[in-house]
Amino acid sequence: MRIIFMGTPDFAVASLKALIEAGEEVVAVVTGPDKPAGRGQKLHESAVKKFAVSQNIPVLQPVKLRDPEFLAELKSFNADLQVVVAFRMLPELVWNMPEKGTINVHASLLPNYRGAAPINHAIINGEKKSGVTTFLLQHEIDTGNILFSTEVEILDNDNAGDLHDKLMLAGAELLIRTVNAIKKNDIHPIPQDSIDTESLKHAPKIFKEDCLINWENDTVNIYNLIRGLSPYPTAFTHIDGKVLKIYESEIIIEKHDLKPGTYISDGKNELKFATKDGFLKLLEIQIEGKKRMSVSDFLRGYRLEGTTN
Repeated sequence: MRIIFMGTPDFAVASLKALIEAGEEVVAVVTGPDKPAGRGQKLHESAVKKFAVSQNIPVLQPVKLRDPEFLAELKSFNADLQVVVAFRMLPELVWNMPEKGTINVHASLLPNYRGAAPINHAIINGEKKSGVTTFLLQHEIDTGNILFSTEVEILDNDNAGDLHDKLMLAGAELLIRTVNAIKKNDIHPIPQDSIDTESLKHAPKIFKEDCLINWENDTVNIYNLIRGLSPYPTAFTHIDGKVLKIYESEIIIEKHDLKPGTYISDGKNELKFATKDGFLKLLEIQIEGKKRMSVSDFLRGYRLEGTTN
């Protein structure tokens, strides 16, 4: 089949690479426009674009997906199938173009965790498993008929970065399985509304205010929030009037009389914050204006004032 691949970040590269290694005919890649980044605001290419160029695959970078020139160029490739992995929402003009439609690889076990941040929310909610799902695109985002899915275990100390890498590889494998089934016409799409959708968990986009730690919460919930936002966009609190990002922590369940949010430190190796039912011992952090480091390195070079806000 002639396949057009659509994706932007590292997560999508594994799937594109898997298609090529499986001998599939990827005739073009659609990815985001180059974006300015860094101090010099130099234009940076997406991870998918860099890989596609290395494989001599034509790359399309539309600003608007309804642009007539883009639509005409897309149609000229005469694709049988389009594959979407970590890309933006497509208009029907695009997803309905190929004869065999457009399939998406989503980083959750649909219909749970529809939305922009399924990896983060699965860990924030303390899930013990996640997975990847392939489905056919239709009008409502992440609601198309399911083709295949596969489960992935979430370990107690996995963070969003760890789960991202697991699902990236699982998604690439599932994509090849799905493409092979489509070629053989051996698919049996399952409507998502035929599955119990009454108690669905969602995965909306995460904003900065969602990353601020509320120390009045249970220790386990805060621990899961930190894991679910690490390494990006990162949970944070305030210490001595500065933003303190927290990448890794450890649970201590212990009765105390301290106000949640109060911190205790020996000034050498330990820094912990009081919670509703214990403490969160911080292991890896980044204070405003400094680089990411271990707590022991931080305490060697920073004098705590004893205030939080």
